[in-house]
Amino acid sequence: MRIRTFLPAETPISTTLRSEPFQKLAQSIEDRTACVGVMGLGYVGLPLIHAFASAGHPTLGFDVDERKIEQLTAGKSYIGHLPDEMLTEMLDSKLFEPTSEMNRLEEADIILICVPTPLSESRDPDLRYVESTAEEIAKRLRPGQMIVLESTTYPGTTKDCVLPILEQSGLKVGEDFFLAYSPEREDPGNKDYTASRIPKVVGGHDEASATLAEAIYKNAVVDVIKVSSCEIAEACKILENTYRAVNIALVNELKMLYDRMGIDIWEVIDAAKTKPFGFQAFYPGPGLGGHCIPIDPFYLTWVARKNGCSTRFIELAGEINTSMPKYVISKAMEGLNHQGKAIRNSKICLLGVAYKKDVDDPRESPSFVLIDELLHFGADLSYSDPFVPKLPSMRNHNVPDLASEDLTPEFLASQDCVIIATDHTEVDYEMVVQYAPLVIDTRNATAKINLPKENVIKA
Repeated sequence: MRIRTFLPAETPISTTLRSEPFQKLAQSIEDRTACVGVMGLGYVGLPLIHAFASAGHPTLGFDVDERKIEQLTAGKSYIGHLPDEMLTEMLDSKLFEPTSEMNRLEEADIILICVPTPLSESRDPDLRYVESTAEEIAKRLRPGQMIVLESTTYPGTTKDCVLPILEQSGLKVGEDFFLAYSPEREDPGNKDYTASRIPKVVGGHDEASATLAEAIYKNAVVDVIKVSSCEIAEACKILENTYRAVNIALVNELKMLYDRMGIDIWEVIDAAKTKPFGFQAFYPGPGLGGHCIPIDPFYLTWVARKNGCSTRFIELAGEINTSMPKYVISKAMEGLNHQGKAIRNSKICLLGVAYKKDVDDPRESPSFVLIDELLHFGADLSYSDPFVPKLPSMRNHNVPDLASEDLTPEFLASQDCVIIATDHTEVDYEMVVQYAPLVIDTRNATAKINLPKENVIKA
């Protein structure tokens, strides 16, 4: 990270007929003295801190997890693709300070909310983290602060959920304080698209809020797209992820059909993507993972029901994607049956528990659904993942106390079945195919192996 001195923006923010709090905040944004506070120091919040600190803004990072604060203060990263050196540079520059003290919220001029928005057991939006964060801010809200919600949610959340809580302070939005929504866009592990290199969509509750939100993000990211409202920005994020979920459901369904027909879906996709227009490649897998795609479409279907509409297309895609772990289990059963074995008491190694390759991010990973299913059927379960040394606890799963196994020829040969759930690059798939009696490949990881693959089943 290179911390350097920045000149004021070439085009000053118009302060004509604006309130005094607006003018003061606008000026501090222009001269980059505005302190940016980030609530939630996870896979979204920490990269944002880095983007703003790199742009010369002082930053405060807030998290209720004292272990995270201790690690960050010591310059130790708990996110695999964010190196310790990045934290050390920010700390040494004095532009970043992590804290769990919520009374320091009043020190921040801009507060970005980057907290989880999971689903409830009934698959309804669970906004308790957003609400509790807004309540903490409201207790200390002062004139001249701007609040930006970044957590993924349904259209209307900023106005209907966050704003009423903030207004309990007695301050007026658009004059005393400012409110906007800017959907997070993170792709963990993608070195080509760090937080500062990803265009940001911003929508303000009012024109003053939109102007300030556009200005602060312009200081830190490559491009800013200002839209007409918070609702447009919220709907934009839902569209982005629903688009992916629906297309992944399509190839997952085709995978099952083509398997019945003896056709390799992966070869079909490779052929189709040679078309230079009208086609974008999406790939099948054991289910959806990550903090957005498995959740966001359900936020949309919930708000659709609330407005008296149905979203049958999206709901069908959700059904297909959530059924994929059971399909993988059925292929494992099929393979074991051919060997005269039942899944009960069979030694099964799950290869990969992160939701995508080459990251340590397990959020909403379909591997945990596979773990639930395998334990339900009585499998003797183990796992191996070079990025996840120990299985973490998960909100919606009973996770066994297991540590990652080293992949050796002896270990692989001792297993009855290996299920490739995440295709980490550093795994030696040739060794896996050579020594494991049965391999269930959900990611086409074994495609380039120059060995006989009679023991490999694509799922």
